Amino acid sequence: MTEKRPITVALELLGRRWALRIVWELRRDAVSFAELRGRTGISPSVLSQRLRELSEIAVLERDPARRYRLTGRGRELARLLYDLNRW
Repeated sequence: MTEKRPITVALELLGRRWALRIVWELRRDAVSFAELRGRTGISPSVLSQRLRELSEIAVLERDPARRYRLTGRGRELARLLYDLNRW
């Protein structure tokens, strides 16, 4: 079996339901799990899974107050979403 290219892995993850919405919700500030649930209506199990996946690829992290926030890589992705939104 051949190894997947990084772009393929990224597209598969970001194409999963809610992944980009989470990045969009975190674009301005750090947000708690409960706030994310309230803003999006994502089920707790799916939200937990997406947060874990996005953390694993260093798009987001938890701050000392246990809120989720974008990393530098996540902020780059959010800028791309701004461009897509303008388009």
